[in-house]
Amino acid sequence: MSKYAVVIPNLNGEKSIERCVNSVLFQTVKNSVVIVENGSTDNSLAILKKNYPDIEIIENSKNLGFAGGVNQGIKKAVELGAEYIALFNNDAIADKNWLKELVEVMQASPEVGIVAPKLLSSDKKHLDSTGDQYTNWGLPYPRGRKEEISGQYNSPERVFSASGGASLYRVSMLKEIGLFDEDFFAYYEDVDISFRAQLAGWKVAYEPSSIVYHEIGATSSKIPGFTSYQTIKNLPWLFWKNVPRKYLFTVGVRFYIAYFSFIFSAISRGQIVPVLKGLFVSLVLMPKKLFERHKIQSKMKVSPEYIWSIMTHDLPPNADNLKNIRAIYRKILFKD
Repeated sequence: MSKYAVVIPNLNGEKSIERCVNSVLFQTVKNSVVIVENGSTDNSLAILKKNYPDIEIIENSKNLGFAGGVNQGIKKAVELGAEYIALFNNDAIADKNWLKELVEVMQASPEVGIVAPKLLSSDKKHLDSTGDQYTNWGLPYPRGRKEEISGQYNSPERVFSASGGASLYRVSMLKEIGLFDEDFFAYYEDVDISFRAQLAGWKVAYEPSSIVYHEIGATSSKIPGFTSYQTIKNLPWLFWKNVPRKYLFTVGVRFYIAYFSFIFSAISRGQIVPVLKGLFVSLVLMPKKLFERHKIQSKMKVSPEYIWSIMTHDLPPNADNLKNIRAIYRKILFKD
């Protein structure tokens, strides 16, 4: 196996999986591919077996989620000798130099544990992500999402987090900090692992010359209530596991204002069942997450001030409701 591996989790991707796999196979850097077939009920598996008989395929009888699926693929790739592992969504298509550009950044910078590409939407007119940010409101967001492409974000730089949809991970880092948190299942598991990497002293880089085209939400949009459930379940875990103690209160006050705003908003859209389910699971597993927090924070190699300095000190760009709440609060607080 090549020391470069690409792990592709697949769930009911029969319409996109061939374009996805072909774009990975024809990279300018030789790589091995591991596909995790995550319990598809369409013809995905048959297509993969027929057209790619030499590719390593892991077959699951049920959906293990993004986190559980890619962890399987990562373990298999490591077992086969990979030193660098890229994850790739089944609804994405890579430019031929996507992997080459990520590899060059990582090889030139031993402190970098994760490299993020420039993710463009499938219409090739808008951005999907240029690295993810984490705010002092405890909210992550994909930088640049839905912005029209006009030459912005064209400089390599450090970012807080990388999207799991097409980023490269250093195996030695994964062996140190652990794999993706499978309790997250999907949503924010990539921010969680990036946060843990930052706490352990690793850096996350963004390389704009590495290009991927992504159909946003192609899988999750097929499942009613999925986004609300995962958001309500996972956001508190991301906060409690990773935010340094010095900033728990400062970030926490803002976070819970935002969190309950999300809850009320989802309920107003008729999402009461996913919301209640997400709240229940999040609370039930919170003791486990607090135990994990203890292990993560006890191994922290950077200062709390450093983590504070790389956060975004504002609300996410699309948080219009929260911006209105903040404006009202400021008006009351600072009225003449």
